Amino acid sequence: MQQGKAFAVGASVTLGRTISESDVYLFGGITGDLGRNHIDEEYARTKTHYGKRVVHGALLVGLASAASTMIGDQYDKGKWRGASYGYDKVRFIRPVFIGDTITMTYTIERMDERELKTYASVVGVNQHGVTCFAAVHIGKGLPPAVPAGNSPEAKQRRTARPKA
Repeated sequence: MQQGKAFAVGASVTLGRTISESDVYLFGGITGDLGRNHIDEEYARTKTHYGKRVVHGALLVGLASAASTMIGDQYDKGKWRGASYGYDKVRFIRPVFIGDTITMTYTIERMDERELKTYASVVGVNQHGVTCFAAVHIGKGLPPAVPAGNSPEAKQRRTARPKA
């Protein structure tokens, strides 16, 4: 965690990754997305607009998720620590190709005290500085976990009178 840097609007992290052929094949195998535009070099070269294989857009969402994890590792989120509430406005602006290096920048743009939600811009650029990916990530702070046996329901069961 960054010392002296509060988790607030403007908090930011950056994650870089060169996308390998193995990344694409493993991702395709895990998800079942074995589209020829991702895994078949000859097909992509001769039958697609780009002339080469493109990286799965969902793999980029995975990198955005990794960046959201990083911000929790680098800042003390306090009451804002919780879970991903989802992604809005996900856009695959330019294709990403095998061998491209993508840098994801995750920046807190807004914090909603009432809903305990954070809104972060997530932008991915390639090694040429071209924006390829953009999204808004929503984080949701969660109340602290209640130890087993101490929930209101458990306390009620312990104090309930047996019915006669």
